Amino acid sequence: MLTLYHGSTQIVDKPEIRTHKYHKDFYWGFYCTQIEAQAVRWATRRGRSGVVNVYSFAEDASLRILRFEEMDEAWLDFIAACRTGHPHDYDVVEGPMADDAVFNYVQSFLDGEISRAAFWELVKFKHPTHQISFHTEKALQHLKFERSYPIDVQTK
Repeated sequence: MLTLYHGSTQIVDKPEIRTHKYHKDFYWGFYCTQIEAQAVRWATRRGRSGVVNVYSFAEDASLRILRFEEMDEAWLDFIAACRTGHPHDYDVVEGPMADDAVFNYVQSFLDGEISRAAFWELVKFKHPTHQISFHTEKALQHLKFERSYPIDVQTK
């Protein structure tokens, strides 16, 4: 059983896959992390108080799961495809997150402004991140809401 966190502006006791104007790292899905401090940053990223939702995830062999252990060529190519609107057929995808700084480098790479080699030079000093995204209803059935707690932006 894995404990996961989701930072939000509200309690999310029934996770759902939402489509947005822009594609995320691993395409549209419900995103969590194993790093509680990262979920706190997500919950307060707009400068307002938020909520950290806590879940347990019971992995099942029937789920199609793709894991990236680190930022590597396969990770970059997968994110580039997802961020440019190419869906995949995985139930769950897990790996490092292209945070705001890394996302800017990904975008520069996608726009042809920097080379693949330049991308890797720019990201090699970034702190570790983690994300796990759920892309199907089948995957969400393995995610159980445990509790939530508020984060006051003044005291975080």
